[in-house]
Amino acid sequence: MNLQQLVRKNVWNMKPYSSARDEFKGDASVFLDANENPLNDKYNRYPDPLQWCLKQKIAKVKNIAPENIFLGNGSDEPIDLVIRIFCEPRIDNIVAVDPTYGMYQVCAEVNDVEYRKVLLNENFDLDAQKLLEKTDCNTKLIFLCSPNNPTGNLLSREEIKKVLDSFEGIVVVDEAYIDFASEATWLNDLDKYPNLIILQTFSKAWGLAAVRLGMAFASAEIIKLFNKVKYPYNVNILTQNFVGDELDKLELRKQWIATLLEGRNYLINELPKLPFVEKIYPTDANFILVKVEDANSLYKQLADKGVIVRNRNSVSLCAGCLRITVGTDKENEMLIKTLRTL
Repeated sequence: MNLQQLVRKNVWNMKPYSSARDEFKGDASVFLDANENPLNDKYNRYPDPLQWCLKQKIAKVKNIAPENIFLGNGSDEPIDLVIRIFCEPRIDNIVAVDPTYGMYQVCAEVNDVEYRKVLLNENFDLDAQKLLEKTDCNTKLIFLCSPNNPTGNLLSREEIKKVLDSFEGIVVVDEAYIDFASEATWLNDLDKYPNLIILQTFSKAWGLAAVRLGMAFASAEIIKLFNKVKYPYNVNILTQNFVGDELDKLELRKQWIATLLEGRNYLINELPKLPFVEKIYPTDANFILVKVEDANSLYKQLADKGVIVRNRNSVSLCAGCLRITVGTDKENEMLIKTLRTL
């Protein structure tokens, strides 16, 4: 893979903004370089623009070098950045499976980049050959979400491998739900594929959706490109410090995952007992896709009773489906109890 040929020429040639904190390395007692207000001594200093302290903690948890990590405002920031880095507006295109996470298409449209959809098969799985046939010489990116949203299932590892081995552009594998899955992350294979970018998040298994911190893992060369085009201080000091403390709670996180998997099993066992439930799709995520008799009506009836699920009836291949997140034991029981009254 020739990275320079894939990157937009203006991005490859641009000189990145150099912040005051980029230019200084080491310890100091007097900071007169960044036009900060020195009178509020708690939050007056700009944060580390590359979040090295936090990346070092993440690196130990993920068993990967800090230089292979990019941190952003949720996963949405690296999704947007990867399009801005590699795709020339109105010239290049992106290929992705359908259905999948909607922000890939939104970011493509914001950046004026063609977005091509390839339907999953009847088992919601990836057909690598079908996907690759949709690419051409202007296809720079392929987006794959595994476990996929909204279907919940892992995409075939062998089919993803075929894409990685055959495609000359960048392959983004979004692993937002990987902590709930039965297979290992692609992080262990990152060194084998210089064209691979892996997305993960603190919003799901870590329970930090409100904090908004996403991770991208890739070669050091690709990470440098992310850092080149990102806003200078894209992750604030409150987030850096808070997530750093949360990384010490690995055992608690394991307990949360175990509890959510138990809740998932509870819903998988109870939902088929309801007369209007037609099918429960296999899932490796913290949610379940459920096919029902009348998704629109059931969604409204639940909402009227204060129980909110996601109506996926209008999504490709998901006609008649609701997506139900695994909640607390109390929330799961309330859902089933409410459904029994409808």
